[in-house]
Amino acid sequence: MSTPNLNATDEQIIAATQNWLEKAVIGLNLCPFAKAVHVKKQVRYVVSNATTPEALLETLMDELQHLSDTDPEQVDTTLLIHPFVLNDFLDYNEFLDIADAALEHMQLEGELQLASFHPQYQFADTDVNDITNYTNRSPYPTLHLLREESIERAVEAFPEASEIFDKNIDTLEKLGHEGWDALDVGPAK
Repeated sequence: MSTPNLNATDEQIIAATQNWLEKAVIGLNLCPFAKAVHVKKQVRYVVSNATTPEALLETLMDELQHLSDTDPEQVDTTLLIHPFVLNDFLDYNEFLDIADAALEHMQLEGELQLASFHPQYQFADTDVNDITNYTNRSPYPTLHLLREESIERAVEAFPEASEIFDKNIDTLEKLGHEGWDALDVGPAK
């Protein structure tokens, strides 16, 4: 795992995230729904300069409201990248409960949901270096804000949606650590 350049500009952070999205998420077909919104330029990339969970929560709530208020043809999904806070995965994982509570407090449950990506992502009961964790490893801690309607449409178009997780595990096990490293999808250098 590469160490992030804390002096990277927002543009460099977004470029690293887009590289990961293109090479790993889309390139390995980890999410068959990602390509369409990427090609249509309906992904909003936001870099938060928050250095505390409280400041990140404020940015998250602003972005949830922005996504809710914006026409899906303009912005269908948002990647909220936060390189300066919650770099420890356990802290990040605890924050997800707060993020979900904010979604509920804002009465956006059923309209929006959150997915999570982190450079140290680790599924329960796996070894930290288990290649299967890489399905959710991003260059920076990232909260993915999604529209429920978009997910429903995508699932209708992809009837085997329930098999995605298992296919991703197979893909990464075949790829291995060497293959993942060759993708060069780490943080900005």
